[in-house]
Amino acid sequence: MEGIVQPHNDALVISVLVNKFRIKRVLIDPGCSANIIRWRVIEQLGLLSQIIPTVRVLNGFNMACEMMKGEITLPINTAGTTQQTKFYVIEGDMGYNALLGKPWIHSMRAVPSTLHQALKFPTLDGIKTIHGEQQTAKEMFAVEEAVAMAKVPGLKDRKPNKGEDAK
Repeated sequence: MEGIVQPHNDALVISVLVNKFRIKRVLIDPGCSANIIRWRVIEQLGLLSQIIPTVRVLNGFNMACEMMKGEITLPINTAGTTQQTKFYVIEGDMGYNALLGKPWIHSMRAVPSTLHQALKFPTLDGIKTIHGEQQTAKEMFAVEEAVAMAKVPGLKDRKPNKGEDAK
């Protein structure tokens, strides 16, 4: 757990490679029964033509429904290991660019740990470890103090009189 800011309750967020493009803000979610990716990511990758139109409704833990736009299979490269992965494509904003759930975790035979901010999986060369991007996870939903707006020179610090417009 060296290098991990403690205490924490951070999600396990990593980056992956798809066709030589790095996709950041990928959530590893062992509680999700699907792999999900945002439409905007597929658009930026130039792969919209590869989406197979499919009508299906995805239900979240809060019973919110999201209509998916289709399915796409992408080569996900993590630490030099590439796995063909089927994703459901959604148009809505989910805070992450993609979500890797049980189908990907199980096909990789991976063991994720939010506590240790790491994901380990076996390869022919031994056990590989991907470290979570804890700072990214912290920044995604951070509440920051608002910076006071600088005063415009020449404006007086007063309230307008009755009948006067505020300028």
